[in-house]
Amino acid sequence: MKKIAIFPGSFDPFTKGHEDIVVRGLQLFDEIIIGIGHNQEKERYFPLKKIIACIEKTFEKYSNVKVITYNELTSTLAKTHGASYILRGLRNTTDFEYENRVAQVNKYLNNQLETVLLITSPKYASISSTLIREIHRYGADVRAFLPYKL
Repeated sequence: MKKIAIFPGSFDPFTKGHEDIVVRGLQLFDEIIIGIGHNQEKERYFPLKKIIACIEKTFEKYSNVKVITYNELTSTLAKTHGASYILRGLRNTTDFEYENRVAQVNKYLNNQLETVLLITSPKYASISSTLIREIHRYGADVRAFLPYKL
């Protein structure tokens, strides 16, 4: 049976830390679906079409990485795509507390779904999409944090 994982997030923007989680996740899974979710509480900073194109270019040599958008529960998305796993990265204990709660709810909603948490590589632990948006908003160069050129 093919091991398919969903890597969900808003990815506003998709960082080198996110890229690292996907590449490392490919050692565990046959296919990773990067799911860009719609969060009604957040307005996107970077245009969605641009981010999709940038992520697709980042993984153009990986036929087992797909990029999709969705507007449903992640547990439902996993069922729709035959995914048995949710892949997430952890930078710190605050991330763990949040991811633990989400994993518990996802397991309740879809008891066939397992969440796999990868510890962020140390060189990417300080990178956050929120920080990158703030740096970009004030005109500073964010290229060092992204696996593509905006």
